[in-house]
Order: sequence, then structure tokens, then C-alpha cells
Amino acid sequence: MPFTLKQLRYFVATAETGSVTLAAQRVNISQPSVSAAIAELEARFGADLFVRHHAQGLSLTPAGRELLTDAKSLLDHADDVRMGAMGLGQDLAGDLHIGCFQTVAPLILPRLMGILAGEHPEISVKLHEHNVQGVLDGLRTGEFECALTYDLGLDDDIEFDTLTEVPLHCILAKGHPLAKQKAVAIADLVAYPMVLLALPHSRDYFLSIIYGLGLQPRVAHETPSFEMVRGLIAHSDAFSIMHSRPLSEWSLDGRRLVFLPVKEKLRPTRLGLARLRKLRPTKRAQAFAALCHRHFAGAK
Repeated sequence: MPFTLKQLRYFVATAETGSVTLAAQRVNISQPSVSAAIAELEARFGADLFVRHHAQGLSLTPAGRELLTDAKSLLDHADDVRMGAMGLGQDLAGDLHIGCFQTVAPLILPRLMGILAGEHPEISVKLHEHNVQGVLDGLRTGEFECALTYDLGLDDDIEFDTLTEVPLHCILAKGHPLAKQKAVAIADLVAYPMVLLALPHSRDYFLSIIYGLGLQPRVAHETPSFEMVRGLIAHSDAFSIMHSRPLSEWSLDGRRLVFLPVKEKLRPTRLGLARLRKLRPTKRAQAFAALCHRHFAGAK
């Protein structure tokens, strides 16, 4: 017996809520109907999709996690077909879930979301901010369809579409002894304490740059907050290295900062759109990708 889109919707609702009861409330159907749909899918695929925890809801099995990603993609494309059948194909509509590396999101996405809203007002963007690992996990679980991120930690299952190269720079307080230089060598920076952005992948990546030059940093502070990095540097002789660069040269508490390029020739880091390679993008995601390319082409 073939599965139906309705069964997939019930399955996705159950996976996202972790409860047949909550899933039934979300899709406005009876609990037995949700349970029956899941049982039919499990029979159809010959695998358990959920682990049943007594009085503690449900959790996905590996087979269930794999189906969840594919089911969300299929349902997204079904919405594309439905909109086209209603004569709304030229006016793209529906939810578009976008992931973004958390230090990049506030620098880029508000402007892009504003432009997208003007061009396609029927698209509703749902934003998901994560660290690098969270972005990759979100793509693989179907939490979002595409993501703006750096080319860090990518495996073969992730397709990466480069938008721009992002140079490495250092952050210093305005009164730092090295702040008046036009560019700073990392070899000179490590004479001072370091404030490290301690996010998964990012932390090890920035340290690997320094270690790769045969240098030993003296890490004074670690924080997952981009603004805390800036604040700590603004009140000390410490430094940090970063790719994400805001237009404002002020910390949140009103202290002046400077951003300088590093002198070392390093592999360029790329910012781009990532998506799960096996899934075909929806029209909404294609519209967002086209906007990103126009935006960054105009910024060069």
C-alpha cells in the first residue's frame, strides 16, 4: 500500500512534537488517526520510526530521522504544486525555513529578509540561528531547507554554493599598541592575550590557524557570544580573530574598536548557501538563493 501525504504530515507533526497527543492537536485530527498513520508508514517501510517511551512520549529512530528530512522536503514540494494549481505559481507563497550561522545572521539576514518580503510578500521566512555544527545538523534533520554559513565542517552530503570570500581580520581596542597599523601579523598578536569565540567548529578552527603558523596563543577568555568577545577586547589589550565583521566599530557599552586585516596569506574562507545534496530545492528556496547571489554580486 503506498503512503499518502496526509500520513507524512501526521508523521512530521508527531516527530516535531514528540507526542501523538500533541500531533493530533496540531493537525486537528483524532489520536487514533495519527497512530494509525504512523503504524501504516512503519508497515510500508518495514522499520520502526519511533521509540515509544512509557509516559514520556516518542523519539525518532535512525530510520525515522532519515524519513523526517525526506518527508519535509516532499511536503514542501507538494505545497509548491498546490500553489501552482491555485494560480499562485508566479507569486511564491508559504513558509521558508532558513538556517544561519549565528554570528552572520544579524549582519546579513535582516536586510535580505526585508528585500525578500518586498519581492515575495507571500513567503514567510522562519529563521533558525545556530553554530556551525547546529547548521549542519539542522540541514540533515530537515529543520530548515537551506542555510547561510561558512565552508567549515562540510561533508559530501552537503552542497555548498559560494557567495563570497570573507577575509580574516583581528579585533583590537582603539588604544591597543597595534591598532594604528594597516595590517597586523598574527605572530605579533600572540604576544597579547586572546579572547576566543568558543563555538563548535569555530573554536578549533581559529586555534588551528594560529597553531598552523607554529605559534602558541595565550587564551585569556572563551565565550560563545560575539558581542562578549567585542566587549572584553574593548576593555583590555587582548585580541581576537574573526571573519564576521559588523559595520559598527563600537562595543555595546560604547567603547571604540578597530578591525584590521591579518598579514599572513591564509586559505580564504567562503560564505555561502548550504543545503542537503539529495534534496531538490523548493521554488521558495530558489528565490532566496537568487536574491543572495544578487546581493553579494552587488556588494563586490
